[in-house]
Amino acid sequence: MSAIDDLPPLREVIRQHGLSARKSLGQNFLLDLNLTARIARAAGPLEDASVIEIGPGPGGLTRALLAMGARHVIAVERDQRALPALEEIARRYPGRLEIVCADAQAFDPRPLLGSTKAKIVANLPYNIATALLIDWLSIEPWPPWYDMMVLMFQREVAERIVARENEEAYGRLGVLANWRAETKILFDISPAAFVPQPKVTSSLVRLVPRGTPEVCDRRALEQVAAAAFGQRRKMLRQSLKSLSVDPARLAAAAGVDPTRRAETIPVSGFVAMARELADIRNEKLKTP
Repeated sequence: MSAIDDLPPLREVIRQHGLSARKSLGQNFLLDLNLTARIARAAGPLEDASVIEIGPGPGGLTRALLAMGARHVIAVERDQRALPALEEIARRYPGRLEIVCADAQAFDPRPLLGSTKAKIVANLPYNIATALLIDWLSIEPWPPWYDMMVLMFQREVAERIVARENEEAYGRLGVLANWRAETKILFDISPAAFVPQPKVTSSLVRLVPRGTPEVCDRRALEQVAAAAFGQRRKMLRQSLKSLSVDPARLAAAAGVDPTRRAETIPVSGFVAMARELADIRNEKLKTP
């Protein structure tokens, strides 16, 4: 019996179902059910909540979410080897666990949610974690179909997500994430907690969507951030030339000197430059 329910310990589940973690799928299993319960609590309260979990594997976090009271968990698992283990959990929690065998990057949960907002809680596969986050932050229209994300990343990626201006990790990801969400690293997790052990520390990150982010075109914002950080050692007057507009005009719109570098510009500055970029392009379209 485990610490949170009457199902077998995870090591036994893995042995019974031959669930060796596959590097090709970015799998690192969390076997400490006390730790998975801590992750589930970080997303709380879970009573009456719908939860999307990506890459549940043997189901340690799945069990914690259900034990903590989640009304409906949609577990999206690409690895068919894990499905029998997840089905055992579904039988233990009848009517509350829905198993979807799918590629998370191609999965749209909205038909399963109806009008209900969800939480996304996951120990994400390392090889697709950043791509998934960018997809979720790029949803249109905004606000999205989720009201919170509690996600595991490598510590280096987590630092990039929460970074703000004048911090070493600040870059394109930090601009997008902090424009559309309030971000926070909740706690770190040692490599020893995983099987197999990764070479780096992991961090749990909470992202809460902003109901009304500063208005700008998302694609323009991504383009300005990409240009600025693509040559991050250069001044804006040089790095923004790749956008084929006057960098001085973009910098002026943000109220910053064009001799500054990207890492010194706050998210609001990038938003202002993105709005100006969109205006310039619209002007060009109207010019006969």
